[in-house]
Amino acid sequence: MNESIRKYAKVGLVHFMAWPQTMKGEGPILETLHKIACDDFFDAVEVSWIKNRQVRKEAARLLDIAGLTVCYGAQPRLLTTGLNPNDLNEDGRLAAQQTLIEAIDEAKELGASGIAFLAGKWEPERREEHFSQLLKTTRALCAYAGERGMKVELEVFDYDLDKKSLIGPAPYAARFAAKMRACCPNFGLLVDLSHLPQTYESAQFAIRTMRPYITHLHIGNAVVEPGAEAFGDTHPRFGFPKSANGLPELTDFLRVCLEEGLLGMEEPLVLSFEVKPWKDEDSEVVLANAKRMLNRAWALV
Repeated sequence: MNESIRKYAKVGLVHFMAWPQTMKGEGPILETLHKIACDDFFDAVEVSWIKNRQVRKEAARLLDIAGLTVCYGAQPRLLTTGLNPNDLNEDGRLAAQQTLIEAIDEAKELGASGIAFLAGKWEPERREEHFSQLLKTTRALCAYAGERGMKVELEVFDYDLDKKSLIGPAPYAARFAAKMRACCPNFGLLVDLSHLPQTYESAQFAIRTMRPYITHLHIGNAVVEPGAEAFGDTHPRFGFPKSANGLPELTDFLRVCLEEGLLGMEEPLVLSFEVKPWKDEDSEVVLANAKRMLNRAWALV
């Protein structure tokens, strides 16, 4: 593709993955956000909870001055606490719902237009009960967000490999999204290239299956060979040994998204890197790797 990708998408970065020491809402949040704010490669940034109110206030001001589109990933609020939005125990489900309600308020404070989250673990013999519980939670979130002019996105994860999330393979995600859209127009799906090898699906199958509901995109890598280093949902850099996604897979993902009309919308979708340093790797070098890969893949689309 000869035209700039910025005509087709808002290129973003998942901040708390690039600097995982911030994932629990603490650490060098302002210092690392400043690096993104100064890098005009990025049009968007995805932040998560920031526990200190003053740090949150300063972060909001920094992101506003930088002119970045702000997204809010509530996944760490669940993954670091064990809360489950499809918990069959009603008290547990309500606790997960409450932290996600708080995430909506915090996202608003940071200038984000909504939140993204993920479904929790599930028991195969009670899958439909979990599905109903997740519907209950998500409808409550959409109602609360809708009153504030905000949206709610559910990220599609693996269902049996690492996170073992209820949602799930593409057809199951599409089924859930169809039920949500019937009552909540502010609901959408977040689809991540990193997760496609983990759900055993091609980009073409997954994107076409979930197409009507996709509102957000992630790109990254994964290792799905059992026993290999960084196995699972660890989001290693492109080129990591024995990993599943490289230049051909990223190029194919972008091409399918373009063919399906997800790139080039009047209001471009956010397309964010979700990459994480492995062990002692340097975050900024990992990001430089990702930028080079996107530039090359886009040139080949």
